[in-house]
Amino acid sequence: MNSRPLLAAALLLLPLSSGAQPRIPAIDKLFAAWDRADSPGCTVGVLQQGKWLYKRGYGSANLDYRLPNGPDKLYYVGSDSKQFTAAAIAILSLAGRISLDDDIRKYFPEMPDYGTPVTVRQLVYHTGGLRDIYVLMALAGKRLEDVFTDADALQLIARQKELNFRPGTDHLYSNSGYFLLGQLVKRVTGQSLRVFADSAIFQPLGMTRTHFHDDPGHVMPGRAMAYEPDGKGGFTLSYVQNFDKIGAGGLYTTLDDLQKWDENFYTKKVGGDALQRLIHERAVLASGDTLPYAFGNNVSTYRGLRVTEHSGALMGFKANILRFPDQHFTVLAQCNLGTIAPDALSYRIADHFLATKLGPRPTPRAMPAPAQRTAPSRASEASLVGTYYSPEVDATWVVRAVNGGLVVDRPPGRSDTLTVSPEGTYRAAGITLTFAQGATGFSVAAGRVRNIQFTKR
Repeated sequence: MNSRPLLAAALLLLPLSSGAQPRIPAIDKLFAAWDRADSPGCTVGVLQQGKWLYKRGYGSANLDYRLPNGPDKLYYVGSDSKQFTAAAIAILSLAGRISLDDDIRKYFPEMPDYGTPVTVRQLVYHTGGLRDIYVLMALAGKRLEDVFTDADALQLIARQKELNFRPGTDHLYSNSGYFLLGQLVKRVTGQSLRVFADSAIFQPLGMTRTHFHDDPGHVMPGRAMAYEPDGKGGFTLSYVQNFDKIGAGGLYTTLDDLQKWDENFYTKKVGGDALQRLIHERAVLASGDTLPYAFGNNVSTYRGLRVTEHSGALMGFKANILRFPDQHFTVLAQCNLGTIAPDALSYRIADHFLATKLGPRPTPRAMPAPAQRTAPSRASEASLVGTYYSPEVDATWVVRAVNGGLVVDRPPGRSDTLTVSPEGTYRAAGITLTFAQGATGFSVAAGRVRNIQFTKR
């Protein structure tokens, strides 16, 4: 009897790990559900004084070949890319090549005049009010697998007739703002964000495997693939590059390269004291309220200790960078399964290593009950049926009566049942429709987009 096939099969079911350090059972337990060859998982690193306390991969980076996750693998880090985009903008500002208080129409004359300037600084802080490009794409019926160029994205952003709010008065996360910041780098320097960040940040720090991925066909040895559950007990690939907008996201990096970026917060090799001061400045609203958000980073406290933190997510890719600057301590997590929450896991890792320094856990606050309003009668819903168009997203939606209720059809061939809320609005799949008096139109709110107007035809 040939025992080799049995041995090979047994090896494929063994937990995968990468790194030579002894295991820490308390940390491994957090990732035990994914610590096997037939599952995606994470690569995790813990730094103290710039040195590795722990780094290990859990699960597979590529299920086709059973390649293990580990510090040598390249991961897409989603919105953790924003801190590098913001650093590029800060470097240009400190060099006098731009002003953070410039009106963005200085660089993007195609943008509408909203009656009050939107500044570069407000794009950095998400206080400019720009509607989010990814939500706009969804409302317009764009599919993630469609090719959506930078020119298409600029045109869609510039087609918006209003902002989510008056600039400087509120904070709402906007990928549009960071996409424009990436484009601003190109319009000022003549170099793509990829080229500029490489010369100004990555090369000086020795981050040789980090880049903004602006070419979907670019080959990356050691790239991890991303997955979601397939509903059948297995996994399916979940990442499409076509629609990604560089600046808002787009960064691939490794755990070892992120260690070099993290240490720059202390050595200040790139940018010196001036860069560190600037990128840690928090947003201040017109009301005088100071927000946690700085330059692509949240600056706050956790159990009595100062932290800077940001997470990233795109389909199956998840990432988190959690830094305790006063302790010179950082947790880095890169994952390739969409159901994993690396931000929560990073804090639990910090709980283990900083147990003697952390204060008590905060007490959760009770949420107030929502106000109750009278819902519209079914008879009045008949007036809502019709065809509606929005020039801002160049899309037509149809409201139909079905089985005593309402359904909205929207591109690309999607139909959702509308459910009336206690407030009298209608909700479906993450969107809220508020119909105008007389059903002449409706406005749409969808997370990071507010008040998109549809007019009845």
